[in-house]
Amino acid sequence: MSLVKDSLAPRADRALAALLSDLAERGLLDETLVVWMGDFGRTPKIDKKYASRDHWPFAFTVVLAGAGLPGGAIYGRTDRHAAHVLEHPVSPADLTATIYSTLGVDPQTAIRDARGRVYPISHGRPLLRLWESS
Repeated sequence: MSLVKDSLAPRADRALAALLSDLAERGLLDETLVVWMGDFGRTPKIDKKYASRDHWPFAFTVVLAGAGLPGGAIYGRTDRHAAHVLEHPVSPADLTATIYSTLGVDPQTAIRDARGRVYPISHGRPLLRLWESS
């Protein structure tokens, strides 16, 4: 875990800060949505057998920046072990709907698959309250 704490996380932190600073300096941050996330969370406890953490679908972190979002806001809360969501759960569908909505695309926009079946691009609801404090 020291590799993450001492090397990987600081590098990722600097990279995100540099991206956001560059976008702000160029006047592009308010019209750009930055989404910083992985595709799953990690188990709250380290696996003793392999000294690692496995996939964990019950809670994970997403950073959204720019696009008029107020900076420094935290949405939702997990238990003290980051194992389970306690407040404001967000589904992957709600996240995609939020991204589409921010980009000006109606999340209920229909698309057709190869067989001609119609599906909305997202089944979620955009989290518009993220912009409320701006």
